[in-house]
Amino acid sequence: MDLHLRGKRALITGASRGIGAAIAEVLAEEGCDLDLVARGGAELDKLAFRLRSDHGVDVSTHVVDLRQGDDLDRFAAAVPVPDVLVNNAGDIPGGPLAAVDEQAWRHGWELKVFGYINLTRHLYARMKERGHGVIVNNIGASGEGYDANYIAGSTGNAALMTFTKALGGHSLRDGIRVVGVNPGPVATERILTLMKAQARARFGDESRHAELAAMFPLGRAAGPREVADLVAFLASDRSAYTTGAVFTIDGGVSAAGL
Repeated sequence: MDLHLRGKRALITGASRGIGAAIAEVLAEEGCDLDLVARGGAELDKLAFRLRSDHGVDVSTHVVDLRQGDDLDRFAAAVPVPDVLVNNAGDIPGGPLAAVDEQAWRHGWELKVFGYINLTRHLYARMKERGHGVIVNNIGASGEGYDANYIAGSTGNAALMTFTKALGGHSLRDGIRVVGVNPGPVATERILTLMKAQARARFGDESRHAELAAMFPLGRAAGPREVADLVAFLASDRSAYTTGAVFTIDGGVSAAGL
């Protein structure tokens, strides 16, 4: 299926690895020019070189710490206004309430919750002035699953789900669509870290994280590409009537109430 994305420009945060890198790959395959954002310049440059070589698209890299308000403001004002913004950067810590102190909680939310909101605030205004745009928020299924052992992330994700629906419910009048994706566990380095934290909380032994993975549908986590393909579809005009909605991709775990 041709998603009609060729020649459009997408900005992806947290793009150096994991789901963000997979999204960059899919959009590059579809012919999108890219602005890739992360804190790790070496990884970004390596990915950008490969995407240019493999897909013949224009790729710019931006080393930005989106937790830093001044840095975010300067970046958002200077970067070309994208056709598609993918908010993806995040590293909210795992653990139950007693294990996540205020500093860790705030540190996680500054990047994922406020980073999403603040970058959207800037670029939504510029998209509105131009008359069109798409914003895709990669959120997380714990926002609807209420995970006490990932309480900071679960709470932050629930906030971002509401943000997405509230903004997207009225954004078409500005020519903009705002949608969200809620992945369950995805086979990335980050999910391994979170699963180790959950294994410590549940079993007192982080080495038992494989027991948690065995309980996933199909006995595995989702692949980053499975999430990225959904993001690409939602970003495209094939999904032109979709806004204010959040789509779950977790093998049915949330639907089963697990």
